[in-house]
Amino acid sequence: MASSVIRPLQPGIYAPIPTFFAPETEDLDLQSFSSHIIRLAKAGVKPLLSGSMGEAHHLSHAERAALIKTARKALDDAGFTSIPIIAGTGAGSTRETIELSVEAADAGADYTIVICSGYFAGALAGNRKALKAFWTEVAEKSPIPVIIYNYPGASGGIDLDSDLITELATESPNIAGVKLTCGNVGKLTRITATVSDPSFATLHPRKNPYAPFLVLGGFTDFILPSAFVDAHGAITGLANVAPFAIAKLFELSEQSKKDVSLLPEAQRLQGIIARADYTIAKTSIAGTKFLLEKLYGYGGNPRKPLPPIEADAATAIWEHPHTVELVRLERELSGKL
Repeated sequence: MASSVIRPLQPGIYAPIPTFFAPETEDLDLQSFSSHIIRLAKAGVKPLLSGSMGEAHHLSHAERAALIKTARKALDDAGFTSIPIIAGTGAGSTRETIELSVEAADAGADYTIVICSGYFAGALAGNRKALKAFWTEVAEKSPIPVIIYNYPGASGGIDLDSDLITELATESPNIAGVKLTCGNVGKLTRITATVSDPSFATLHPRKNPYAPFLVLGGFTDFILPSAFVDAHGAITGLANVAPFAIAKLFELSEQSKKDVSLLPEAQRLQGIIARADYTIAKTSIAGTKFLLEKLYGYGGNPRKPLPPIEADAATAIWEHPHTVELVRLERELSGKL
């Protein structure tokens, strides 16, 4: 059963939380997981569990549920009772995706984010009817609102266009947004032209009135420009590493629309963060976990068969000027110089 507590889905910064594992057994490290979620919550960054960064395909159904329950308890115990949990539930079939969505709701998730499996991308990528049917059915049968996850790199090249996403937004009232890890700013602009129009909420009301349709970038390198076309923030792996910096960039980006005197500082932060995102993203999950280990004392390795970051690559990313500049900014904004 979905939670009876109302936790609205709001614009802002969300982080796809890594799943941490014990070094010898690869069992879930729930203590590090809880600590990390609270660290981000204190910076104003909200969690997404069991996504690509969370190694969802390495997790059992029971482990996914355990992560949701652990995150909810950690947030509630720390006083963050109003922060929602988004849980990834994309699977190989429509049937299992719906099953995972029901299980996520039962475990305490407030929203789900769904990617289409790329295993049969050869048959699906060019089949607009099948792709639309997938998200339509999942949204109809999920007990909690569904966010579309468009990530061609993790789905065999399946890349939804703006017309299809807009159709789903207008026709499926239980769809609450899209994450664009395709990085296509033009696509983002076209979608927001429809869903951010003041008439959209009246013409196409959501099943859950607390879950408006949000358009979220999948990287941090276009947070500022996306704000000026009325997008709604980002779901970004870099927010694990620098939550205060990225939350501040979002805040300044929104404020700059009303006070242009803030625009130069927003542009400065956007430059630092965009360069770091471009550089750090190349090291993927292992690189993010390595940086968390360096900065906060936890991180570890991905689950096999994903390899750990090589020693030379780890040194290079830690010493890279883009990383150094981001870490300096994060320490300044978090007050931990």
